[in-house]
Amino acid sequence: MVFQESETVELKTIIVDDIKKEIIAFANCEGGKLYIGVRDDGEVIGVDDPDGAALQISNMVRDAIKPDLTMFLHYETLKVEGKSIIAVDIQRGTERPYYIAKKGLRPEGVYVRQGYSSVPATDTAIRRMIKETDGDSFEEMRSLEQELTFEAAQKEFSERNILFGPVQMKTLGMISQDGIYTNLGLLLSEQCVHTIKAAVFEGDNQSVFKDRKEFSGSLFKQMAEVYDYIDFHNQTRSTFDKLRRIDTRDYPEVAVREALLNSLVHREYSFRASTLISIYGDRMEFTSIGGLVSRVTLNDVLMGISVCRNTKLANVFYRLELIEAYGTGIRKIMDIYEGSGKKPQIETSDNAFKIILPNLNAQAEKKQLSDEGDSQAEKVMQLARKQDMVTRQEVESLLGIGQTTSGRLLKKMMENGQLIQQGKGKTTHYRLSNKYIR
Repeated sequence: MVFQESETVELKTIIVDDIKKEIIAFANCEGGKLYIGVRDDGEVIGVDDPDGAALQISNMVRDAIKPDLTMFLHYETLKVEGKSIIAVDIQRGTERPYYIAKKGLRPEGVYVRQGYSSVPATDTAIRRMIKETDGDSFEEMRSLEQELTFEAAQKEFSERNILFGPVQMKTLGMISQDGIYTNLGLLLSEQCVHTIKAAVFEGDNQSVFKDRKEFSGSLFKQMAEVYDYIDFHNQTRSTFDKLRRIDTRDYPEVAVREALLNSLVHREYSFRASTLISIYGDRMEFTSIGGLVSRVTLNDVLMGISVCRNTKLANVFYRLELIEAYGTGIRKIMDIYEGSGKKPQIETSDNAFKIILPNLNAQAEKKQLSDEGDSQAEKVMQLARKQDMVTRQEVESLLGIGQTTSGRLLKKMMENGQLIQQGKGKTTHYRLSNKYIR
């Protein structure tokens, strides 16, 4: 019998710790045979205690390799040239990727066969093996990160007097049957890699940022912090009906809550792009990655039909009473705006879903800003008549405004034909146009 190393054959003289890598690599690829008691050059030297050596390998596989690989290994003692050697037949496993338990689902723990060697797998190869064996459901796949903590989740469950431990985590699908964290567990852990980016803009476009912030951590933590951020920017406007004061928030709290929860529960987490929340003067937009689920139309969604992309995540939110039932969120958003004269909009593409909430106070605010602008413009013109000219610095001092605001005011006054710009650079100044001189 001739022994020679190949893509499916590995030779070892004695049992060493590296044997785990060879076994893992064969199980992750096309299988192979490991011979103990044979040199790299094929010389047979044998082993003294084949039964004990086989038991040592079996214990090593059981204790140090995850998931359980024992059923895919077959041990046999062969007599070659009067010497005993061990032949370990490793089949391709059905729960790939297999890995060294202490290293986890990372390249330093996962090995594949490359030529005559066993080498660390790339992140791409690891993800591909997970998808091949776990299927396409992202939340049910094994998480690449296994060092997870759940402080925010524990707090959320305890506030509702719901037990939260290993048993419950397994029932919810956060832990697989073999004790490995799934991607659902990752999403609800402090190590969640997905984020939400929120921004507040000046006016109705993205020309000028007023504020921006990125939220990370457990989805529970992001949910609470993002809602507080929106709530801070959700202004209250007051109007009067005779002696009765009426306070109206820019955005109904129910609509904000449902739009935020929708963006968390229905987004496509297999992509790493952040969920975006954009607050403008006249609207708020929630844009999440992942279009409509296959064969579901926008009309279906508006009718209250829901095919949930992340059913296990939705079930967690349902148990925590964060959502009442699947498919009711969009209907609630539409109903809360009923009779306001404004209607939320939904836009979809192949890869994105956007909910647009109109600002209930936008027209009143625009009128107020317009009135303020007219008042400011009149003060600037009065100063220009008195001095024959004004500079931007004088406008800032007169009105108590900043450089950006004064620049916009002067630009608008020139567009309206009230002022004419003269000079350049430091000598720039503004005079009244002829029709406003008196």
